Amino acid sequence: MLTIRSHRPALRKLVALGAAGLGMVLVPTVSATPASADPAPASSAAIPFGDGYMGAGYLTDGDTFAPDSRQLDLTPERSSSIQATTLPGIDVSHYQGSINWSSVKSAGIKFAYIKATESTTYKDPNFNANYLNAYNAKVIRGAYHFARPNLSSGAAQATYFAGHGGAWSRDNLTLPGMLDLEGGCYGKSASAMQSWILDFYNTYKAKTGRDVVIYTSASWWNSCTGGWSGMSARSPLFTAHWTSAASPTIPKGFPYWTFWQYTDSGSVGGISGAVDRDRFNGDATRLLALANNT
Repeated sequence: MLTIRSHRPALRKLVALGAAGLGMVLVPTVSATPASADPAPASSAAIPFGDGYMGAGYLTDGDTFAPDSRQLDLTPERSSSIQATTLPGIDVSHYQGSINWSSVKSAGIKFAYIKATESTTYKDPNFNANYLNAYNAKVIRGAYHFARPNLSSGAAQATYFAGHGGAWSRDNLTLPGMLDLEGGCYGKSASAMQSWILDFYNTYKAKTGRDVVIYTSASWWNSCTGGWSGMSARSPLFTAHWTSAASPTIPKGFPYWTFWQYTDSGSVGGISGAVDRDRFNGDATRLLALANNT
């Protein structure tokens, strides 16, 4: 077995392309880890401005407290009980390049989250094409904002996000916007981070009428918000836990997960190279209800 490191987007794509040429599938392996303490996430300076994406800070945030041990596996993904009760999805940014969304739909993908913005000045260069083409292919999709809490207020970033791709409409194909929280605590205390998140949430809801989805890992949330329960009744949880286990580890303060990013090394028709694979905790009627706020 060949061990790879895949925390850099360009390297992930090159490795995945090589694996595809050999007929291989990239899967995560699981390591037993202590549950006693959460390490302090690494500095957000490790993620250059504009380069944030879902999972960019996962390894440095230390979700599993163990070295990255994903490997090449010659066997395809097998069905499981969790797959029987969840829906498959992906999340993408400009790192995936040009995407054939009709092929993504044909591959069985039911939903997608697409990067829109960072801070108050950056918009992903592929967002407009991805968002429109996913819509035309009838893939239920939502936009996401990569948070930079050290650069401006939550209200300012929510306003920028809502005006540059994060808006919502009841059209059977649009999920509520998502706030991507990872990559260190940005120099903020737990109470200051709680206030920043609530500021973003309140502003986004005032502008769109929707509760923002929160993407994070157990380690980031437990370390940077102190395991805050203040968003559990407000925001659906999109938990990041790269594992082949039947269920993910979720942050303290949340009773259950709505979405789960289970690997950063997936393969999907219509996308060249590695792509994050996700699951929705429910059936098609529940996904549509979330999209339409019904």
